[in-house]
Amino acid sequence: MPDETRLRLAIFASGRGSNALSIIRASKEGRLPRVEPVMVICDKAGAPVVDRAREEGISAFEILPRDFSSKEEYERAILNHLREKAVDAVALAGYMRLVGPVLIGAFPDRILNIHPSLLPAFPGLAAQKQAIDYGVKITGVTVHFVDLLMDHGPVVLQKSLPVLPEDTEETLSRRLLSVEHEAYLEALDALSRGRLKIEGRRVRWLSD
Repeated sequence: MPDETRLRLAIFASGRGSNALSIIRASKEGRLPRVEPVMVICDKAGAPVVDRAREEGISAFEILPRDFSSKEEYERAILNHLREKAVDAVALAGYMRLVGPVLIGAFPDRILNIHPSLLPAFPGLAAQKQAIDYGVKITGVTVHFVDLLMDHGPVVLQKSLPVLPEDTEETLSRRLLSVEHEAYLEALDALSRGRLKIEGRRVRWLSD
């Protein structure tokens, strides 16, 4: 990608929007110089991320699956919004829904997700609780490309964090949040610079 081009990013979120806001503010502050967040898509009515994004000057839309007769129709409605904004890539930031063929086909190798575990350990919901219940000593976060399976696509990067004896699901989630922010910004910066090359299950990092 040429130096003068910024990656036009759509962020999908379902809740508070902590990762979404981290990305938006990092771009504003120059910490993501080649990433331009242009819109937020939310699938949950009344989710705080919508108002928080708008307060940051970013267009935000509630597009609710219940308003559509099928997943394909729902994703085509989202795709129309993405095309209107000439979106280049998508970041899933607490988006609690599997992405289907319509969006993956429109953005091949251009959709990233972040998950609060060291995949393939503890996919799906409540990953922090899964880690504590299993008794692991180290957990972390994973940024990966999205495919049609849950928490499955090629891994871009991982960062680890010790699980403390006194950790609860809540305390571990709080401590992981700053690690999530750091990891996602690093991965998005690399994507925006054209540094990520998928080779089967592996993601190779190229030099600038």
